[in-house]
This record gives sequence, C-alpha cells and structure tokens, in this order.
Amino acid sequence: MLSNNFIALIITFIVSLTWLRLMDFVAHRGWISSRLSRKLIHIGTGPIFVLCWLLFNDAPIARYLAALVPFAITSQFALVGLGVIKDEAAVQAMSRTGDRREILRGPLFYGIVFVVITIAYWLDSPIGIVALMMVCGGDGLAEVLGRRYGKSRLPWSKEKSWIGSFGMFLGGWLLAVVILAVYVVEGVFPAPLTAYLLPVTLISLCAMLVESLPIRDFDNITIAATALILGHVFF
Repeated sequence: MLSNNFIALIITFIVSLTWLRLMDFVAHRGWISSRLSRKLIHIGTGPIFVLCWLLFNDAPIARYLAALVPFAITSQFALVGLGVIKDEAAVQAMSRTGDRREILRGPLFYGIVFVVITIAYWLDSPIGIVALMMVCGGDGLAEVLGRRYGKSRLPWSKEKSWIGSFGMFLGGWLLAVVILAVYVVEGVFPAPLTAYLLPVTLISLCAMLVESLPIRDFDNITIAATALILGHVFF
C-alpha cells in the first residue's frame, strides 16, 4: 500500500479515466458497437477501481477519498445525460441507441452503487466487493452473451434468455472469486480462498434469479441490494 492516500487517489483517477476514455474512443471511431463498449465499461471499470483500493492505507479518510473517483465520474455522466456537457464519444460509448438521456438510468445507477458501497463497506468485509462484482461481471456478461447467443428466452421474462442468465452467474462468480483471491493473497481478507467459494456461489445464483426478472434499467440497484443482503447472511 502507498503511504499517501492522495497519491493513491490520483493513480486511481488516472487508471479509471484511461479505461473509460479508451472505451469512448473505440466506440466513437466505430471499431466496436456502442452496446459492446457500454458493457465493456460496465464489466471492466469495477474490477479496476476495486483493485486500486489496495493502493490506499488504512486511514479513516481512505474510503471517502476512493469514493471521490466514482462520484466524480458519475457526476460527469449526469451532466452529459442532462446535456450540460457535450460529449458525443461518451454518449456513444454508454448509451444503447445514442440518446444521451439513457445515461441517466443504467450508467448513473451503476456509479451511485459504487459510491455508496465504497463508503459503506470498503475493506471491512468481502460483502461490498462481492456485490460490486455481481453488478460488473454478472450483469455485464449477461447482456453480452444474451444478445449474441440468447435464442431460448425465459418463460417469465421474454427479453432475457437462459444463456444470458448463465452469463450473469458466471460473470459475477468469476470476477468475485478473482478479486477475492487477490485480496486474500495481499492479506486483506483471511485465507483460505476456498472458504469464500460457497457464499459467492449462493450469492451468484440469487443475483442471477433477480437479474432474470423483467426489470429494465434498475438491474444495477436490484442486483447490488440482493448481493449485499445475502452477503450479511453468508459472510
């Protein structure tokens, strides 16, 4: 860990913004679709940000400084979505149809979830990290696989598919286990990693069921809330 939390904050800002602007750039140039760039941002931003937590020391202010990163980025999302800031690259990267107002739903909720969980959970337990990975990997991979291979639809949710639900489970489970493995190796959470596998599996299954419901735009909130509640039960 770095001894200076402000240096850690600067590094976290640089790394996070570099990832976001890279996705904005490739979507704006037409190298990938806006839908794919939106989900790559969704999947990649969270793990990058959470790994940067390791740069901070254990001072009480650390969690609040770290939360400034998603807060600042989310504030920018809101201003772009409201039309206060003109950023066509960001609109192309984060919206499904090119309408800037879409940013005021899914992407905005995504950022709010990160701010709240960073402050409320931080490194106190694995609960917050697992919840964030469900939102990032699970919800992100669910749409990527569902749109590409989702021909067999769920009986209770015609816009969603079996393969998309499997992607929700797999993406959330994999990201949560990988990030927890890093934290166990770093000594932040107690070993062994195997002790976390059953709780993460159960949380991933329940998050998958919640994601499969016919709810649009609020997945980031419902999935995170489900994972947090179950995290308190299983951890």
